[in-house]
Amino acid sequence: METKELYDYILKIQSIAKIGLVFSKDPYAITNYQQINDLTLEMLEKLMEIEFHRPNYFSRDIYPTPSVSVRAVILNEKRSKVLMVREANSGTYSFPGGWADLYDSAGQTAINESSQEAGADIELVRLVGVLNRTPFKTSVSTPEYLVVFEAKLKGELHEHEYETDDVAWFDIDNLPPLSRKVMREEIDRIVNAIKENKTIFD
Repeated sequence: METKELYDYILKIQSIAKIGLVFSKDPYAITNYQQINDLTLEMLEKLMEIEFHRPNYFSRDIYPTPSVSVRAVILNEKRSKVLMVREANSGTYSFPGGWADLYDSAGQTAINESSQEAGADIELVRLVGVLNRTPFKTSVSTPEYLVVFEAKLKGELHEHEYETDDVAWFDIDNLPPLSRKVMREEIDRIVNAIKENKTIFD
């Protein structure tokens, strides 16, 4: 069995255990589900050689489901340049975006994150796609759906928050050093979809 297949298999078993912990009322069943949850967590830690101490899917006692993040690809009028933000902690660039907040739509999240990270008031043009991100496909540590919008700038840039320390336009075919939050292969796929006016999904 390949590593990815084993990972998917363990994760599926843990998902069943978490569902049981949420909905089961029988004390004996709850004990068993908890043991399965703990065993699969230990197996995942050994398989991936990381520890799941931070809050994420593996520690949430809710129905297991991927997290959702959103990115806005803000293009100039000629669609030849893209607005990117530099992350203060890494010195690398990414499209404005982040985790979707509870009760906000994906579109509203894109608008909010663009304002906060880039100082950009935007108008959403279209949905570029939804990418399925998992630990074995990307650098993320939890399963994630990445929702990507194409957008255009409305007016001038204004002040942005502290998480980013630079906002600049780059030629869409000549991007700066990229953050690990969105991998190069994903960036290329997104840019290609924008150029060809395609919608991508997994």
